This record gives sequence, C-alpha cells and structure tokens, in this order.
Amino acid sequence: MDAVHIRGGGGSGSGASAGRTDKASSRRAGLIGTAVVLVIGWVAAAGNTGIAYATLGTDWIPVATGCVGGFVFVIALHLLHEVLWTLLLAAAAGVLVLVGSVQYAPEAALERRGIREQVTIVEHKAISRSSHEFTLRGPDGRLDETLTYDGASPGHEVGDRLEILRDPERVVPLEPAADVDASGQLGSLITGVGVWTALTLIAGRRAHVRRRRAAALAGGALVG
Repeated sequence: MDAVHIRGGGGSGSGASAGRTDKASSRRAGLIGTAVVLVIGWVAAAGNTGIAYATLGTDWIPVATGCVGGFVFVIALHLLHEVLWTLLLAAAAGVLVLVGSVQYAPEAALERRGIREQVTIVEHKAISRSSHEFTLRGPDGRLDETLTYDGASPGHEVGDRLEILRDPERVVPLEPAADVDASGQLGSLITGVGVWTALTLIAGRRAHVRRRRAAALAGGALVG
C-alpha cells in the first residue's frame, strides 16, 4: 500500500510540473505575440514616414501604403485579443498615424527649404465642387505654380493677400504658410503610435489573463 501511495505522489508532482511548464510556455507565447504586434505598429508608422520622404510630391503612394500598414496592424491586434473596442480605438489612432506620417515629410521640407513670399490671389478657378485652383501674383509677377484647395469652402477670394511657402525645387506643392505645421504633424504621428502601443500592451495583458483563466477552468474540470 505504501508503494502505491508513493507512485501516486510522483504522478501529482509530475502534473504540477507540467502545469508550471504550460503556464511558462503560455506566458512566453503571449509576450512574443505582444512584441510582434508592437513591432508591426512601429514599423508601419516609421516605414510610411520614410516612404513619404522618398516620394515627396506623390501623396497617393504613402496614403496607400499607410492604409495597408494600418490594416495589417489592426488585424494583428485582433488576432492578439479579439475585442471590438480595441479595434475601434486602433482604427481611430490609425487616422492620426496616417495623417502624421503622410503630411510630416512635405511640411518639414517646406519649413526647411521653402521660400516665404507675400502674394495676392488674382484668379480663382473652380475645378469641381470640391477642388479649387488659385492663381497668385508675387513681387516679381504671376507665379507659375498655383495654389490648390481640396474642399467645398476654400476660404480664399480674389484680391486676398496671404503668405505662402513654396519649394524652390518644385517637388512639394506650395502652401499657405499658416497651414504648414511639421511639428503638429509629428505630434499627430507620435500620439497615434502611442495609442497603438498602449492598446497593444493592454490587449496582450488581457489576452494573458484570459488564457490563465481558461487554463484554470480546464484544470479544475480535469480534477473534478
């Protein structure tokens, strides 16, 4: 009878050891999953900012790649922790990341090398209801480059005077100086990435707690 008791105790010890091993493996897998999602978000934001620098003047390229990167991050976050509210917040933060990563490069280029001029609007052409083009006259006469505005209400009229920043290399379209705010775009990018990071850490933690509860319930059922 004593021998039987000793074998039973050994089996219990093996089971406890296996349980600890499973918990360690689960925790390690959770940490790896969280790290992978973090890297995806950071690479998507930084990579798209780099793409915007490399493709100055062609905004559609970083817009497209930014949408793809944001979508990949949201899917990865969903796989980490399947909760709707994290996806909604991640998508909202993704808008900040997209706008910041796309707009930071051209606005930084204008701030760095742009020529500041006082101009007068001499002609307004409505290309469509949501697109307007303004011809400008500077100190040396009419500018070859026009000011474009995408939206229904441009807020500018013929005769208005405004200060602009124009790119001497003609790569980045000119903009009203008041609208150029590279630091604001960088702040939008950093805020969006910060929200992504916080959501990933929260999702990783909640997923780990959920796995522990599921394992505990499974262990209780086996014991029962």
